[in-house]
Amino acid sequence: MRTAMYCFLIFFFATSSFAGDVAAPADGKKVKCPVCGMFVAPYADWNATITFTDSTTAVFDGSKDMFKYYLDMKKYDPAKNQEKVTAVTVKDYYSKEDTDALKAFYVIWGDLYGPMGHEPIPFEKEMDANKFLREHHGRKVLRFKDITLKLLHELDNPE
Repeated sequence: MRTAMYCFLIFFFATSSFAGDVAAPADGKKVKCPVCGMFVAPYADWNATITFTDSTTAVFDGSKDMFKYYLDMKKYDPAKNQEKVTAVTVKDYYSKEDTDALKAFYVIWGDLYGPMGHEPIPFEKEMDANKFLREHHGRKVLRFKDITLKLLHELDNPE
């Protein structure tokens, strides 16, 4: 029995060291978005994550809530700030793979809705963003720095 426990511990620590920058929560089905309170598991293809210097993470149901949190962190967690962020990831719409949110391209106002309605739809490649823009009647391709709280409010409250 002791040997089995040692093998498990060795396997656990060896594999967890290769897990990447963002550790999955112990029970991902119970993780809620810190902005809207929705469970994030049903929206795995839309999830975004912010990782902090203390190795904690905030997981979101989609990019719009990630931006709300990032741009107004004190509102959602006064102990956090942008200087403590080590990584921000979003799911590329086509590949469903995590991509660096700071380098991604975002299409707004297309005819496709995300978990929170109109979302900035993320893409790793500009070419894919432009293709989506054309095919889904989007209005613009933006970069991370172009997303503002004002824009997010407009996405929440379309005219």
